Amino acid sequence: MSSSFWIKSQAGFKVLADSSLEAPLSNQRGYFTPNDRFFVCNENPTPVVDASRYTLVVEGDAVNNRLELSYEELRAMEQKTVLAYLECAGNQRMLFETVLGKRLNKRPHMTETLWGLGGVGMAEWRGVPLKDVLERAGVKPQAVHVCPVGLDGNSEDDGVRCPMPVAKALQPETLLALEMNGQPLPPDHGFPVRVLVPGWVGTYSIKWVGRIIVSSRFLWVHRNTELYVLTGDDWPAESYLPAKGASISEQTIKSSLALDWPAQLTSGRQTIFGYARSPDSEIRSVQWSADGGASWMSADLLLPNIRYGWVNFSLTWDAQPGSHVLMTRATDRAGRTQPLSIPFNHGGYLFNMVHPHPVIVT
Repeated sequence: MSSSFWIKSQAGFKVLADSSLEAPLSNQRGYFTPNDRFFVCNENPTPVVDASRYTLVVEGDAVNNRLELSYEELRAMEQKTVLAYLECAGNQRMLFETVLGKRLNKRPHMTETLWGLGGVGMAEWRGVPLKDVLERAGVKPQAVHVCPVGLDGNSEDDGVRCPMPVAKALQPETLLALEMNGQPLPPDHGFPVRVLVPGWVGTYSIKWVGRIIVSSRFLWVHRNTELYVLTGDDWPAESYLPAKGASISEQTIKSSLALDWPAQLTSGRQTIFGYARSPDSEIRSVQWSADGGASWMSADLLLPNIRYGWVNFSLTWDAQPGSHVLMTRATDRAGRTQPLSIPFNHGGYLFNMVHPHPVIVT
């Protein structure tokens, strides 16, 4: 695939399935992920959009008025800042194979994008609350779904789209983001305008959004019927018709070590960092184990620790020569804890079980 698929440099990224860029989590430093180091999950080549000609259209049978807003009109509206991590639904997909020994061979288009630990990043987003724009259009009481549509059009439903319930769209933290880490959105991350849906899998945060459809009926599209659904023995298709499995929306609680896979360390006292996150709550604790889960110790949580953000944690380990595995387990303030096992799904989505991270100490 030509490098023109993206605008940013591929240097330092792992190219996945010729369409996505993974930034190894081991390279993450500090709280925020710099824009040029933020992962990219593209369906199509990054479009170059002229902001001076940009128009956002809000329409549908569940709004009173069809609305058109220019980029400058959006910038003139009241802006809100939201700190939130963004994570692909398939992040950590490789662990289904490396940890559980499961072959991801029934969803070839998606499972070729074999994410490691780096399909996640943390940013400061700034833009217009989506609810403010929807209120200008006059959302009707019978509204059910809000469906942003990207300008990176293709054969998929005449434009990339993934509808969300109107209640999620009206949450004050759901944004039409114009800035990322204090700068205008980079092209690969949705310039001039993208949706940010905190706590939900990345596919809902549509980039290069050009149209928003507000519907009085449930909208079935490619992404919530075939692409981003859980399929397998635990999700009988007949239970989710017309979808082929259980639709994915909210993220899952996770913790990951910011180490290579496998990691190589020298013997002696080592301070190791990692990142824990929950879809809708602060993290209460992270525990870690170096003996296969026989005993657990508390990691230190570093500030900030906020509702939609990840939290950096650290642990100190007396590393002895040989092959080891480290494990981490996060619990949030809503009472959710990473599970010790999870069911397999053919798409390799939402891997969040407590898993062994291999470490070789020399």
